Amino acid sequence: MNRSGATGNQRRLFTAGTDGVDMDIPVDELGSRTLFKGPIFTIEDKRIALARIDGGRTVIRRQLVHHAPCVVMLAHDTARDLYLVEREYRVGVGGYTFGLPAGFIDAGEDPKAAALRELREETGVVPGGPQAYRIEPVADCYSSEGMSDELVHIMVVRLDSWTQVQTRFDPDEHVQSAWLEWSALRTLPITASNAVIAVQSEALHRLAGVH
Repeated sequence: MNRSGATGNQRRLFTAGTDGVDMDIPVDELGSRTLFKGPIFTIEDKRIALARIDGGRTVIRRQLVHHAPCVVMLAHDTARDLYLVEREYRVGVGGYTFGLPAGFIDAGEDPKAAALRELREETGVVPGGPQAYRIEPVADCYSSEGMSDELVHIMVVRLDSWTQVQTRFDPDEHVQSAWLEWSALRTLPITASNAVIAVQSEALHRLAGVH
C-alpha cells in the first residue's frame, strides 16, 4: 500500500535512484509474522517487495512496532495564562521526565474526544462546558515512521474555564501534574518529540500575540 500521498508534481521533484527502484509503484507486502505481542504494542517481521524500473522486484525485510494511535495535549488555562505539565517515569530514558498529558485513542474514538478523556483521567481537568474550551490541532505525526505505525495527534486545548474531578490512573501509572507560567514551562527539559512540537507551536502562537 502506498501511503506517501505524493502528487505527480511532488514526485517529479525527485530524480530516479541508482538502485533501480520505481517509487511511483506501490509496494507489495509479501508476508508478516508476529515476533512479540504485548498489552501496548506488537512487533511484526515483514517481507516487502519494491517494484523495479526493469520490471523486477527487490525484496526487503522490516520490523514494525504496531502501536495504537495516541493524543498529546498542551492544555492552556486562558484566564490565568497557565499551562498544564506532567512528570512521570519513562522507561525509554530510564528516569522521570517532564512532558504533556497524553494517552491512547480507543478503537473508533475521535482524537478530540480522546484528548478530553485523557485530560480528565490523568489530571482531573474537565472543561466548564461545551463553550468553555477550544481544541486547536497542531499536527498529526508518526512517532518514528521507519519502525512504528504509531500516529500521534498533537493539539492545544484552550480552557476558558474548567473544574477539577478525581483522576483515574491505570494500576501502573503514576503521574504528577502542575499548572505553570509560560516562562517556567520554557525552562523545563522536555525531550519527547511530540511535546516539543506542541510547545514550539505555542511559542510561535505567542510570538504572533494570539494568546
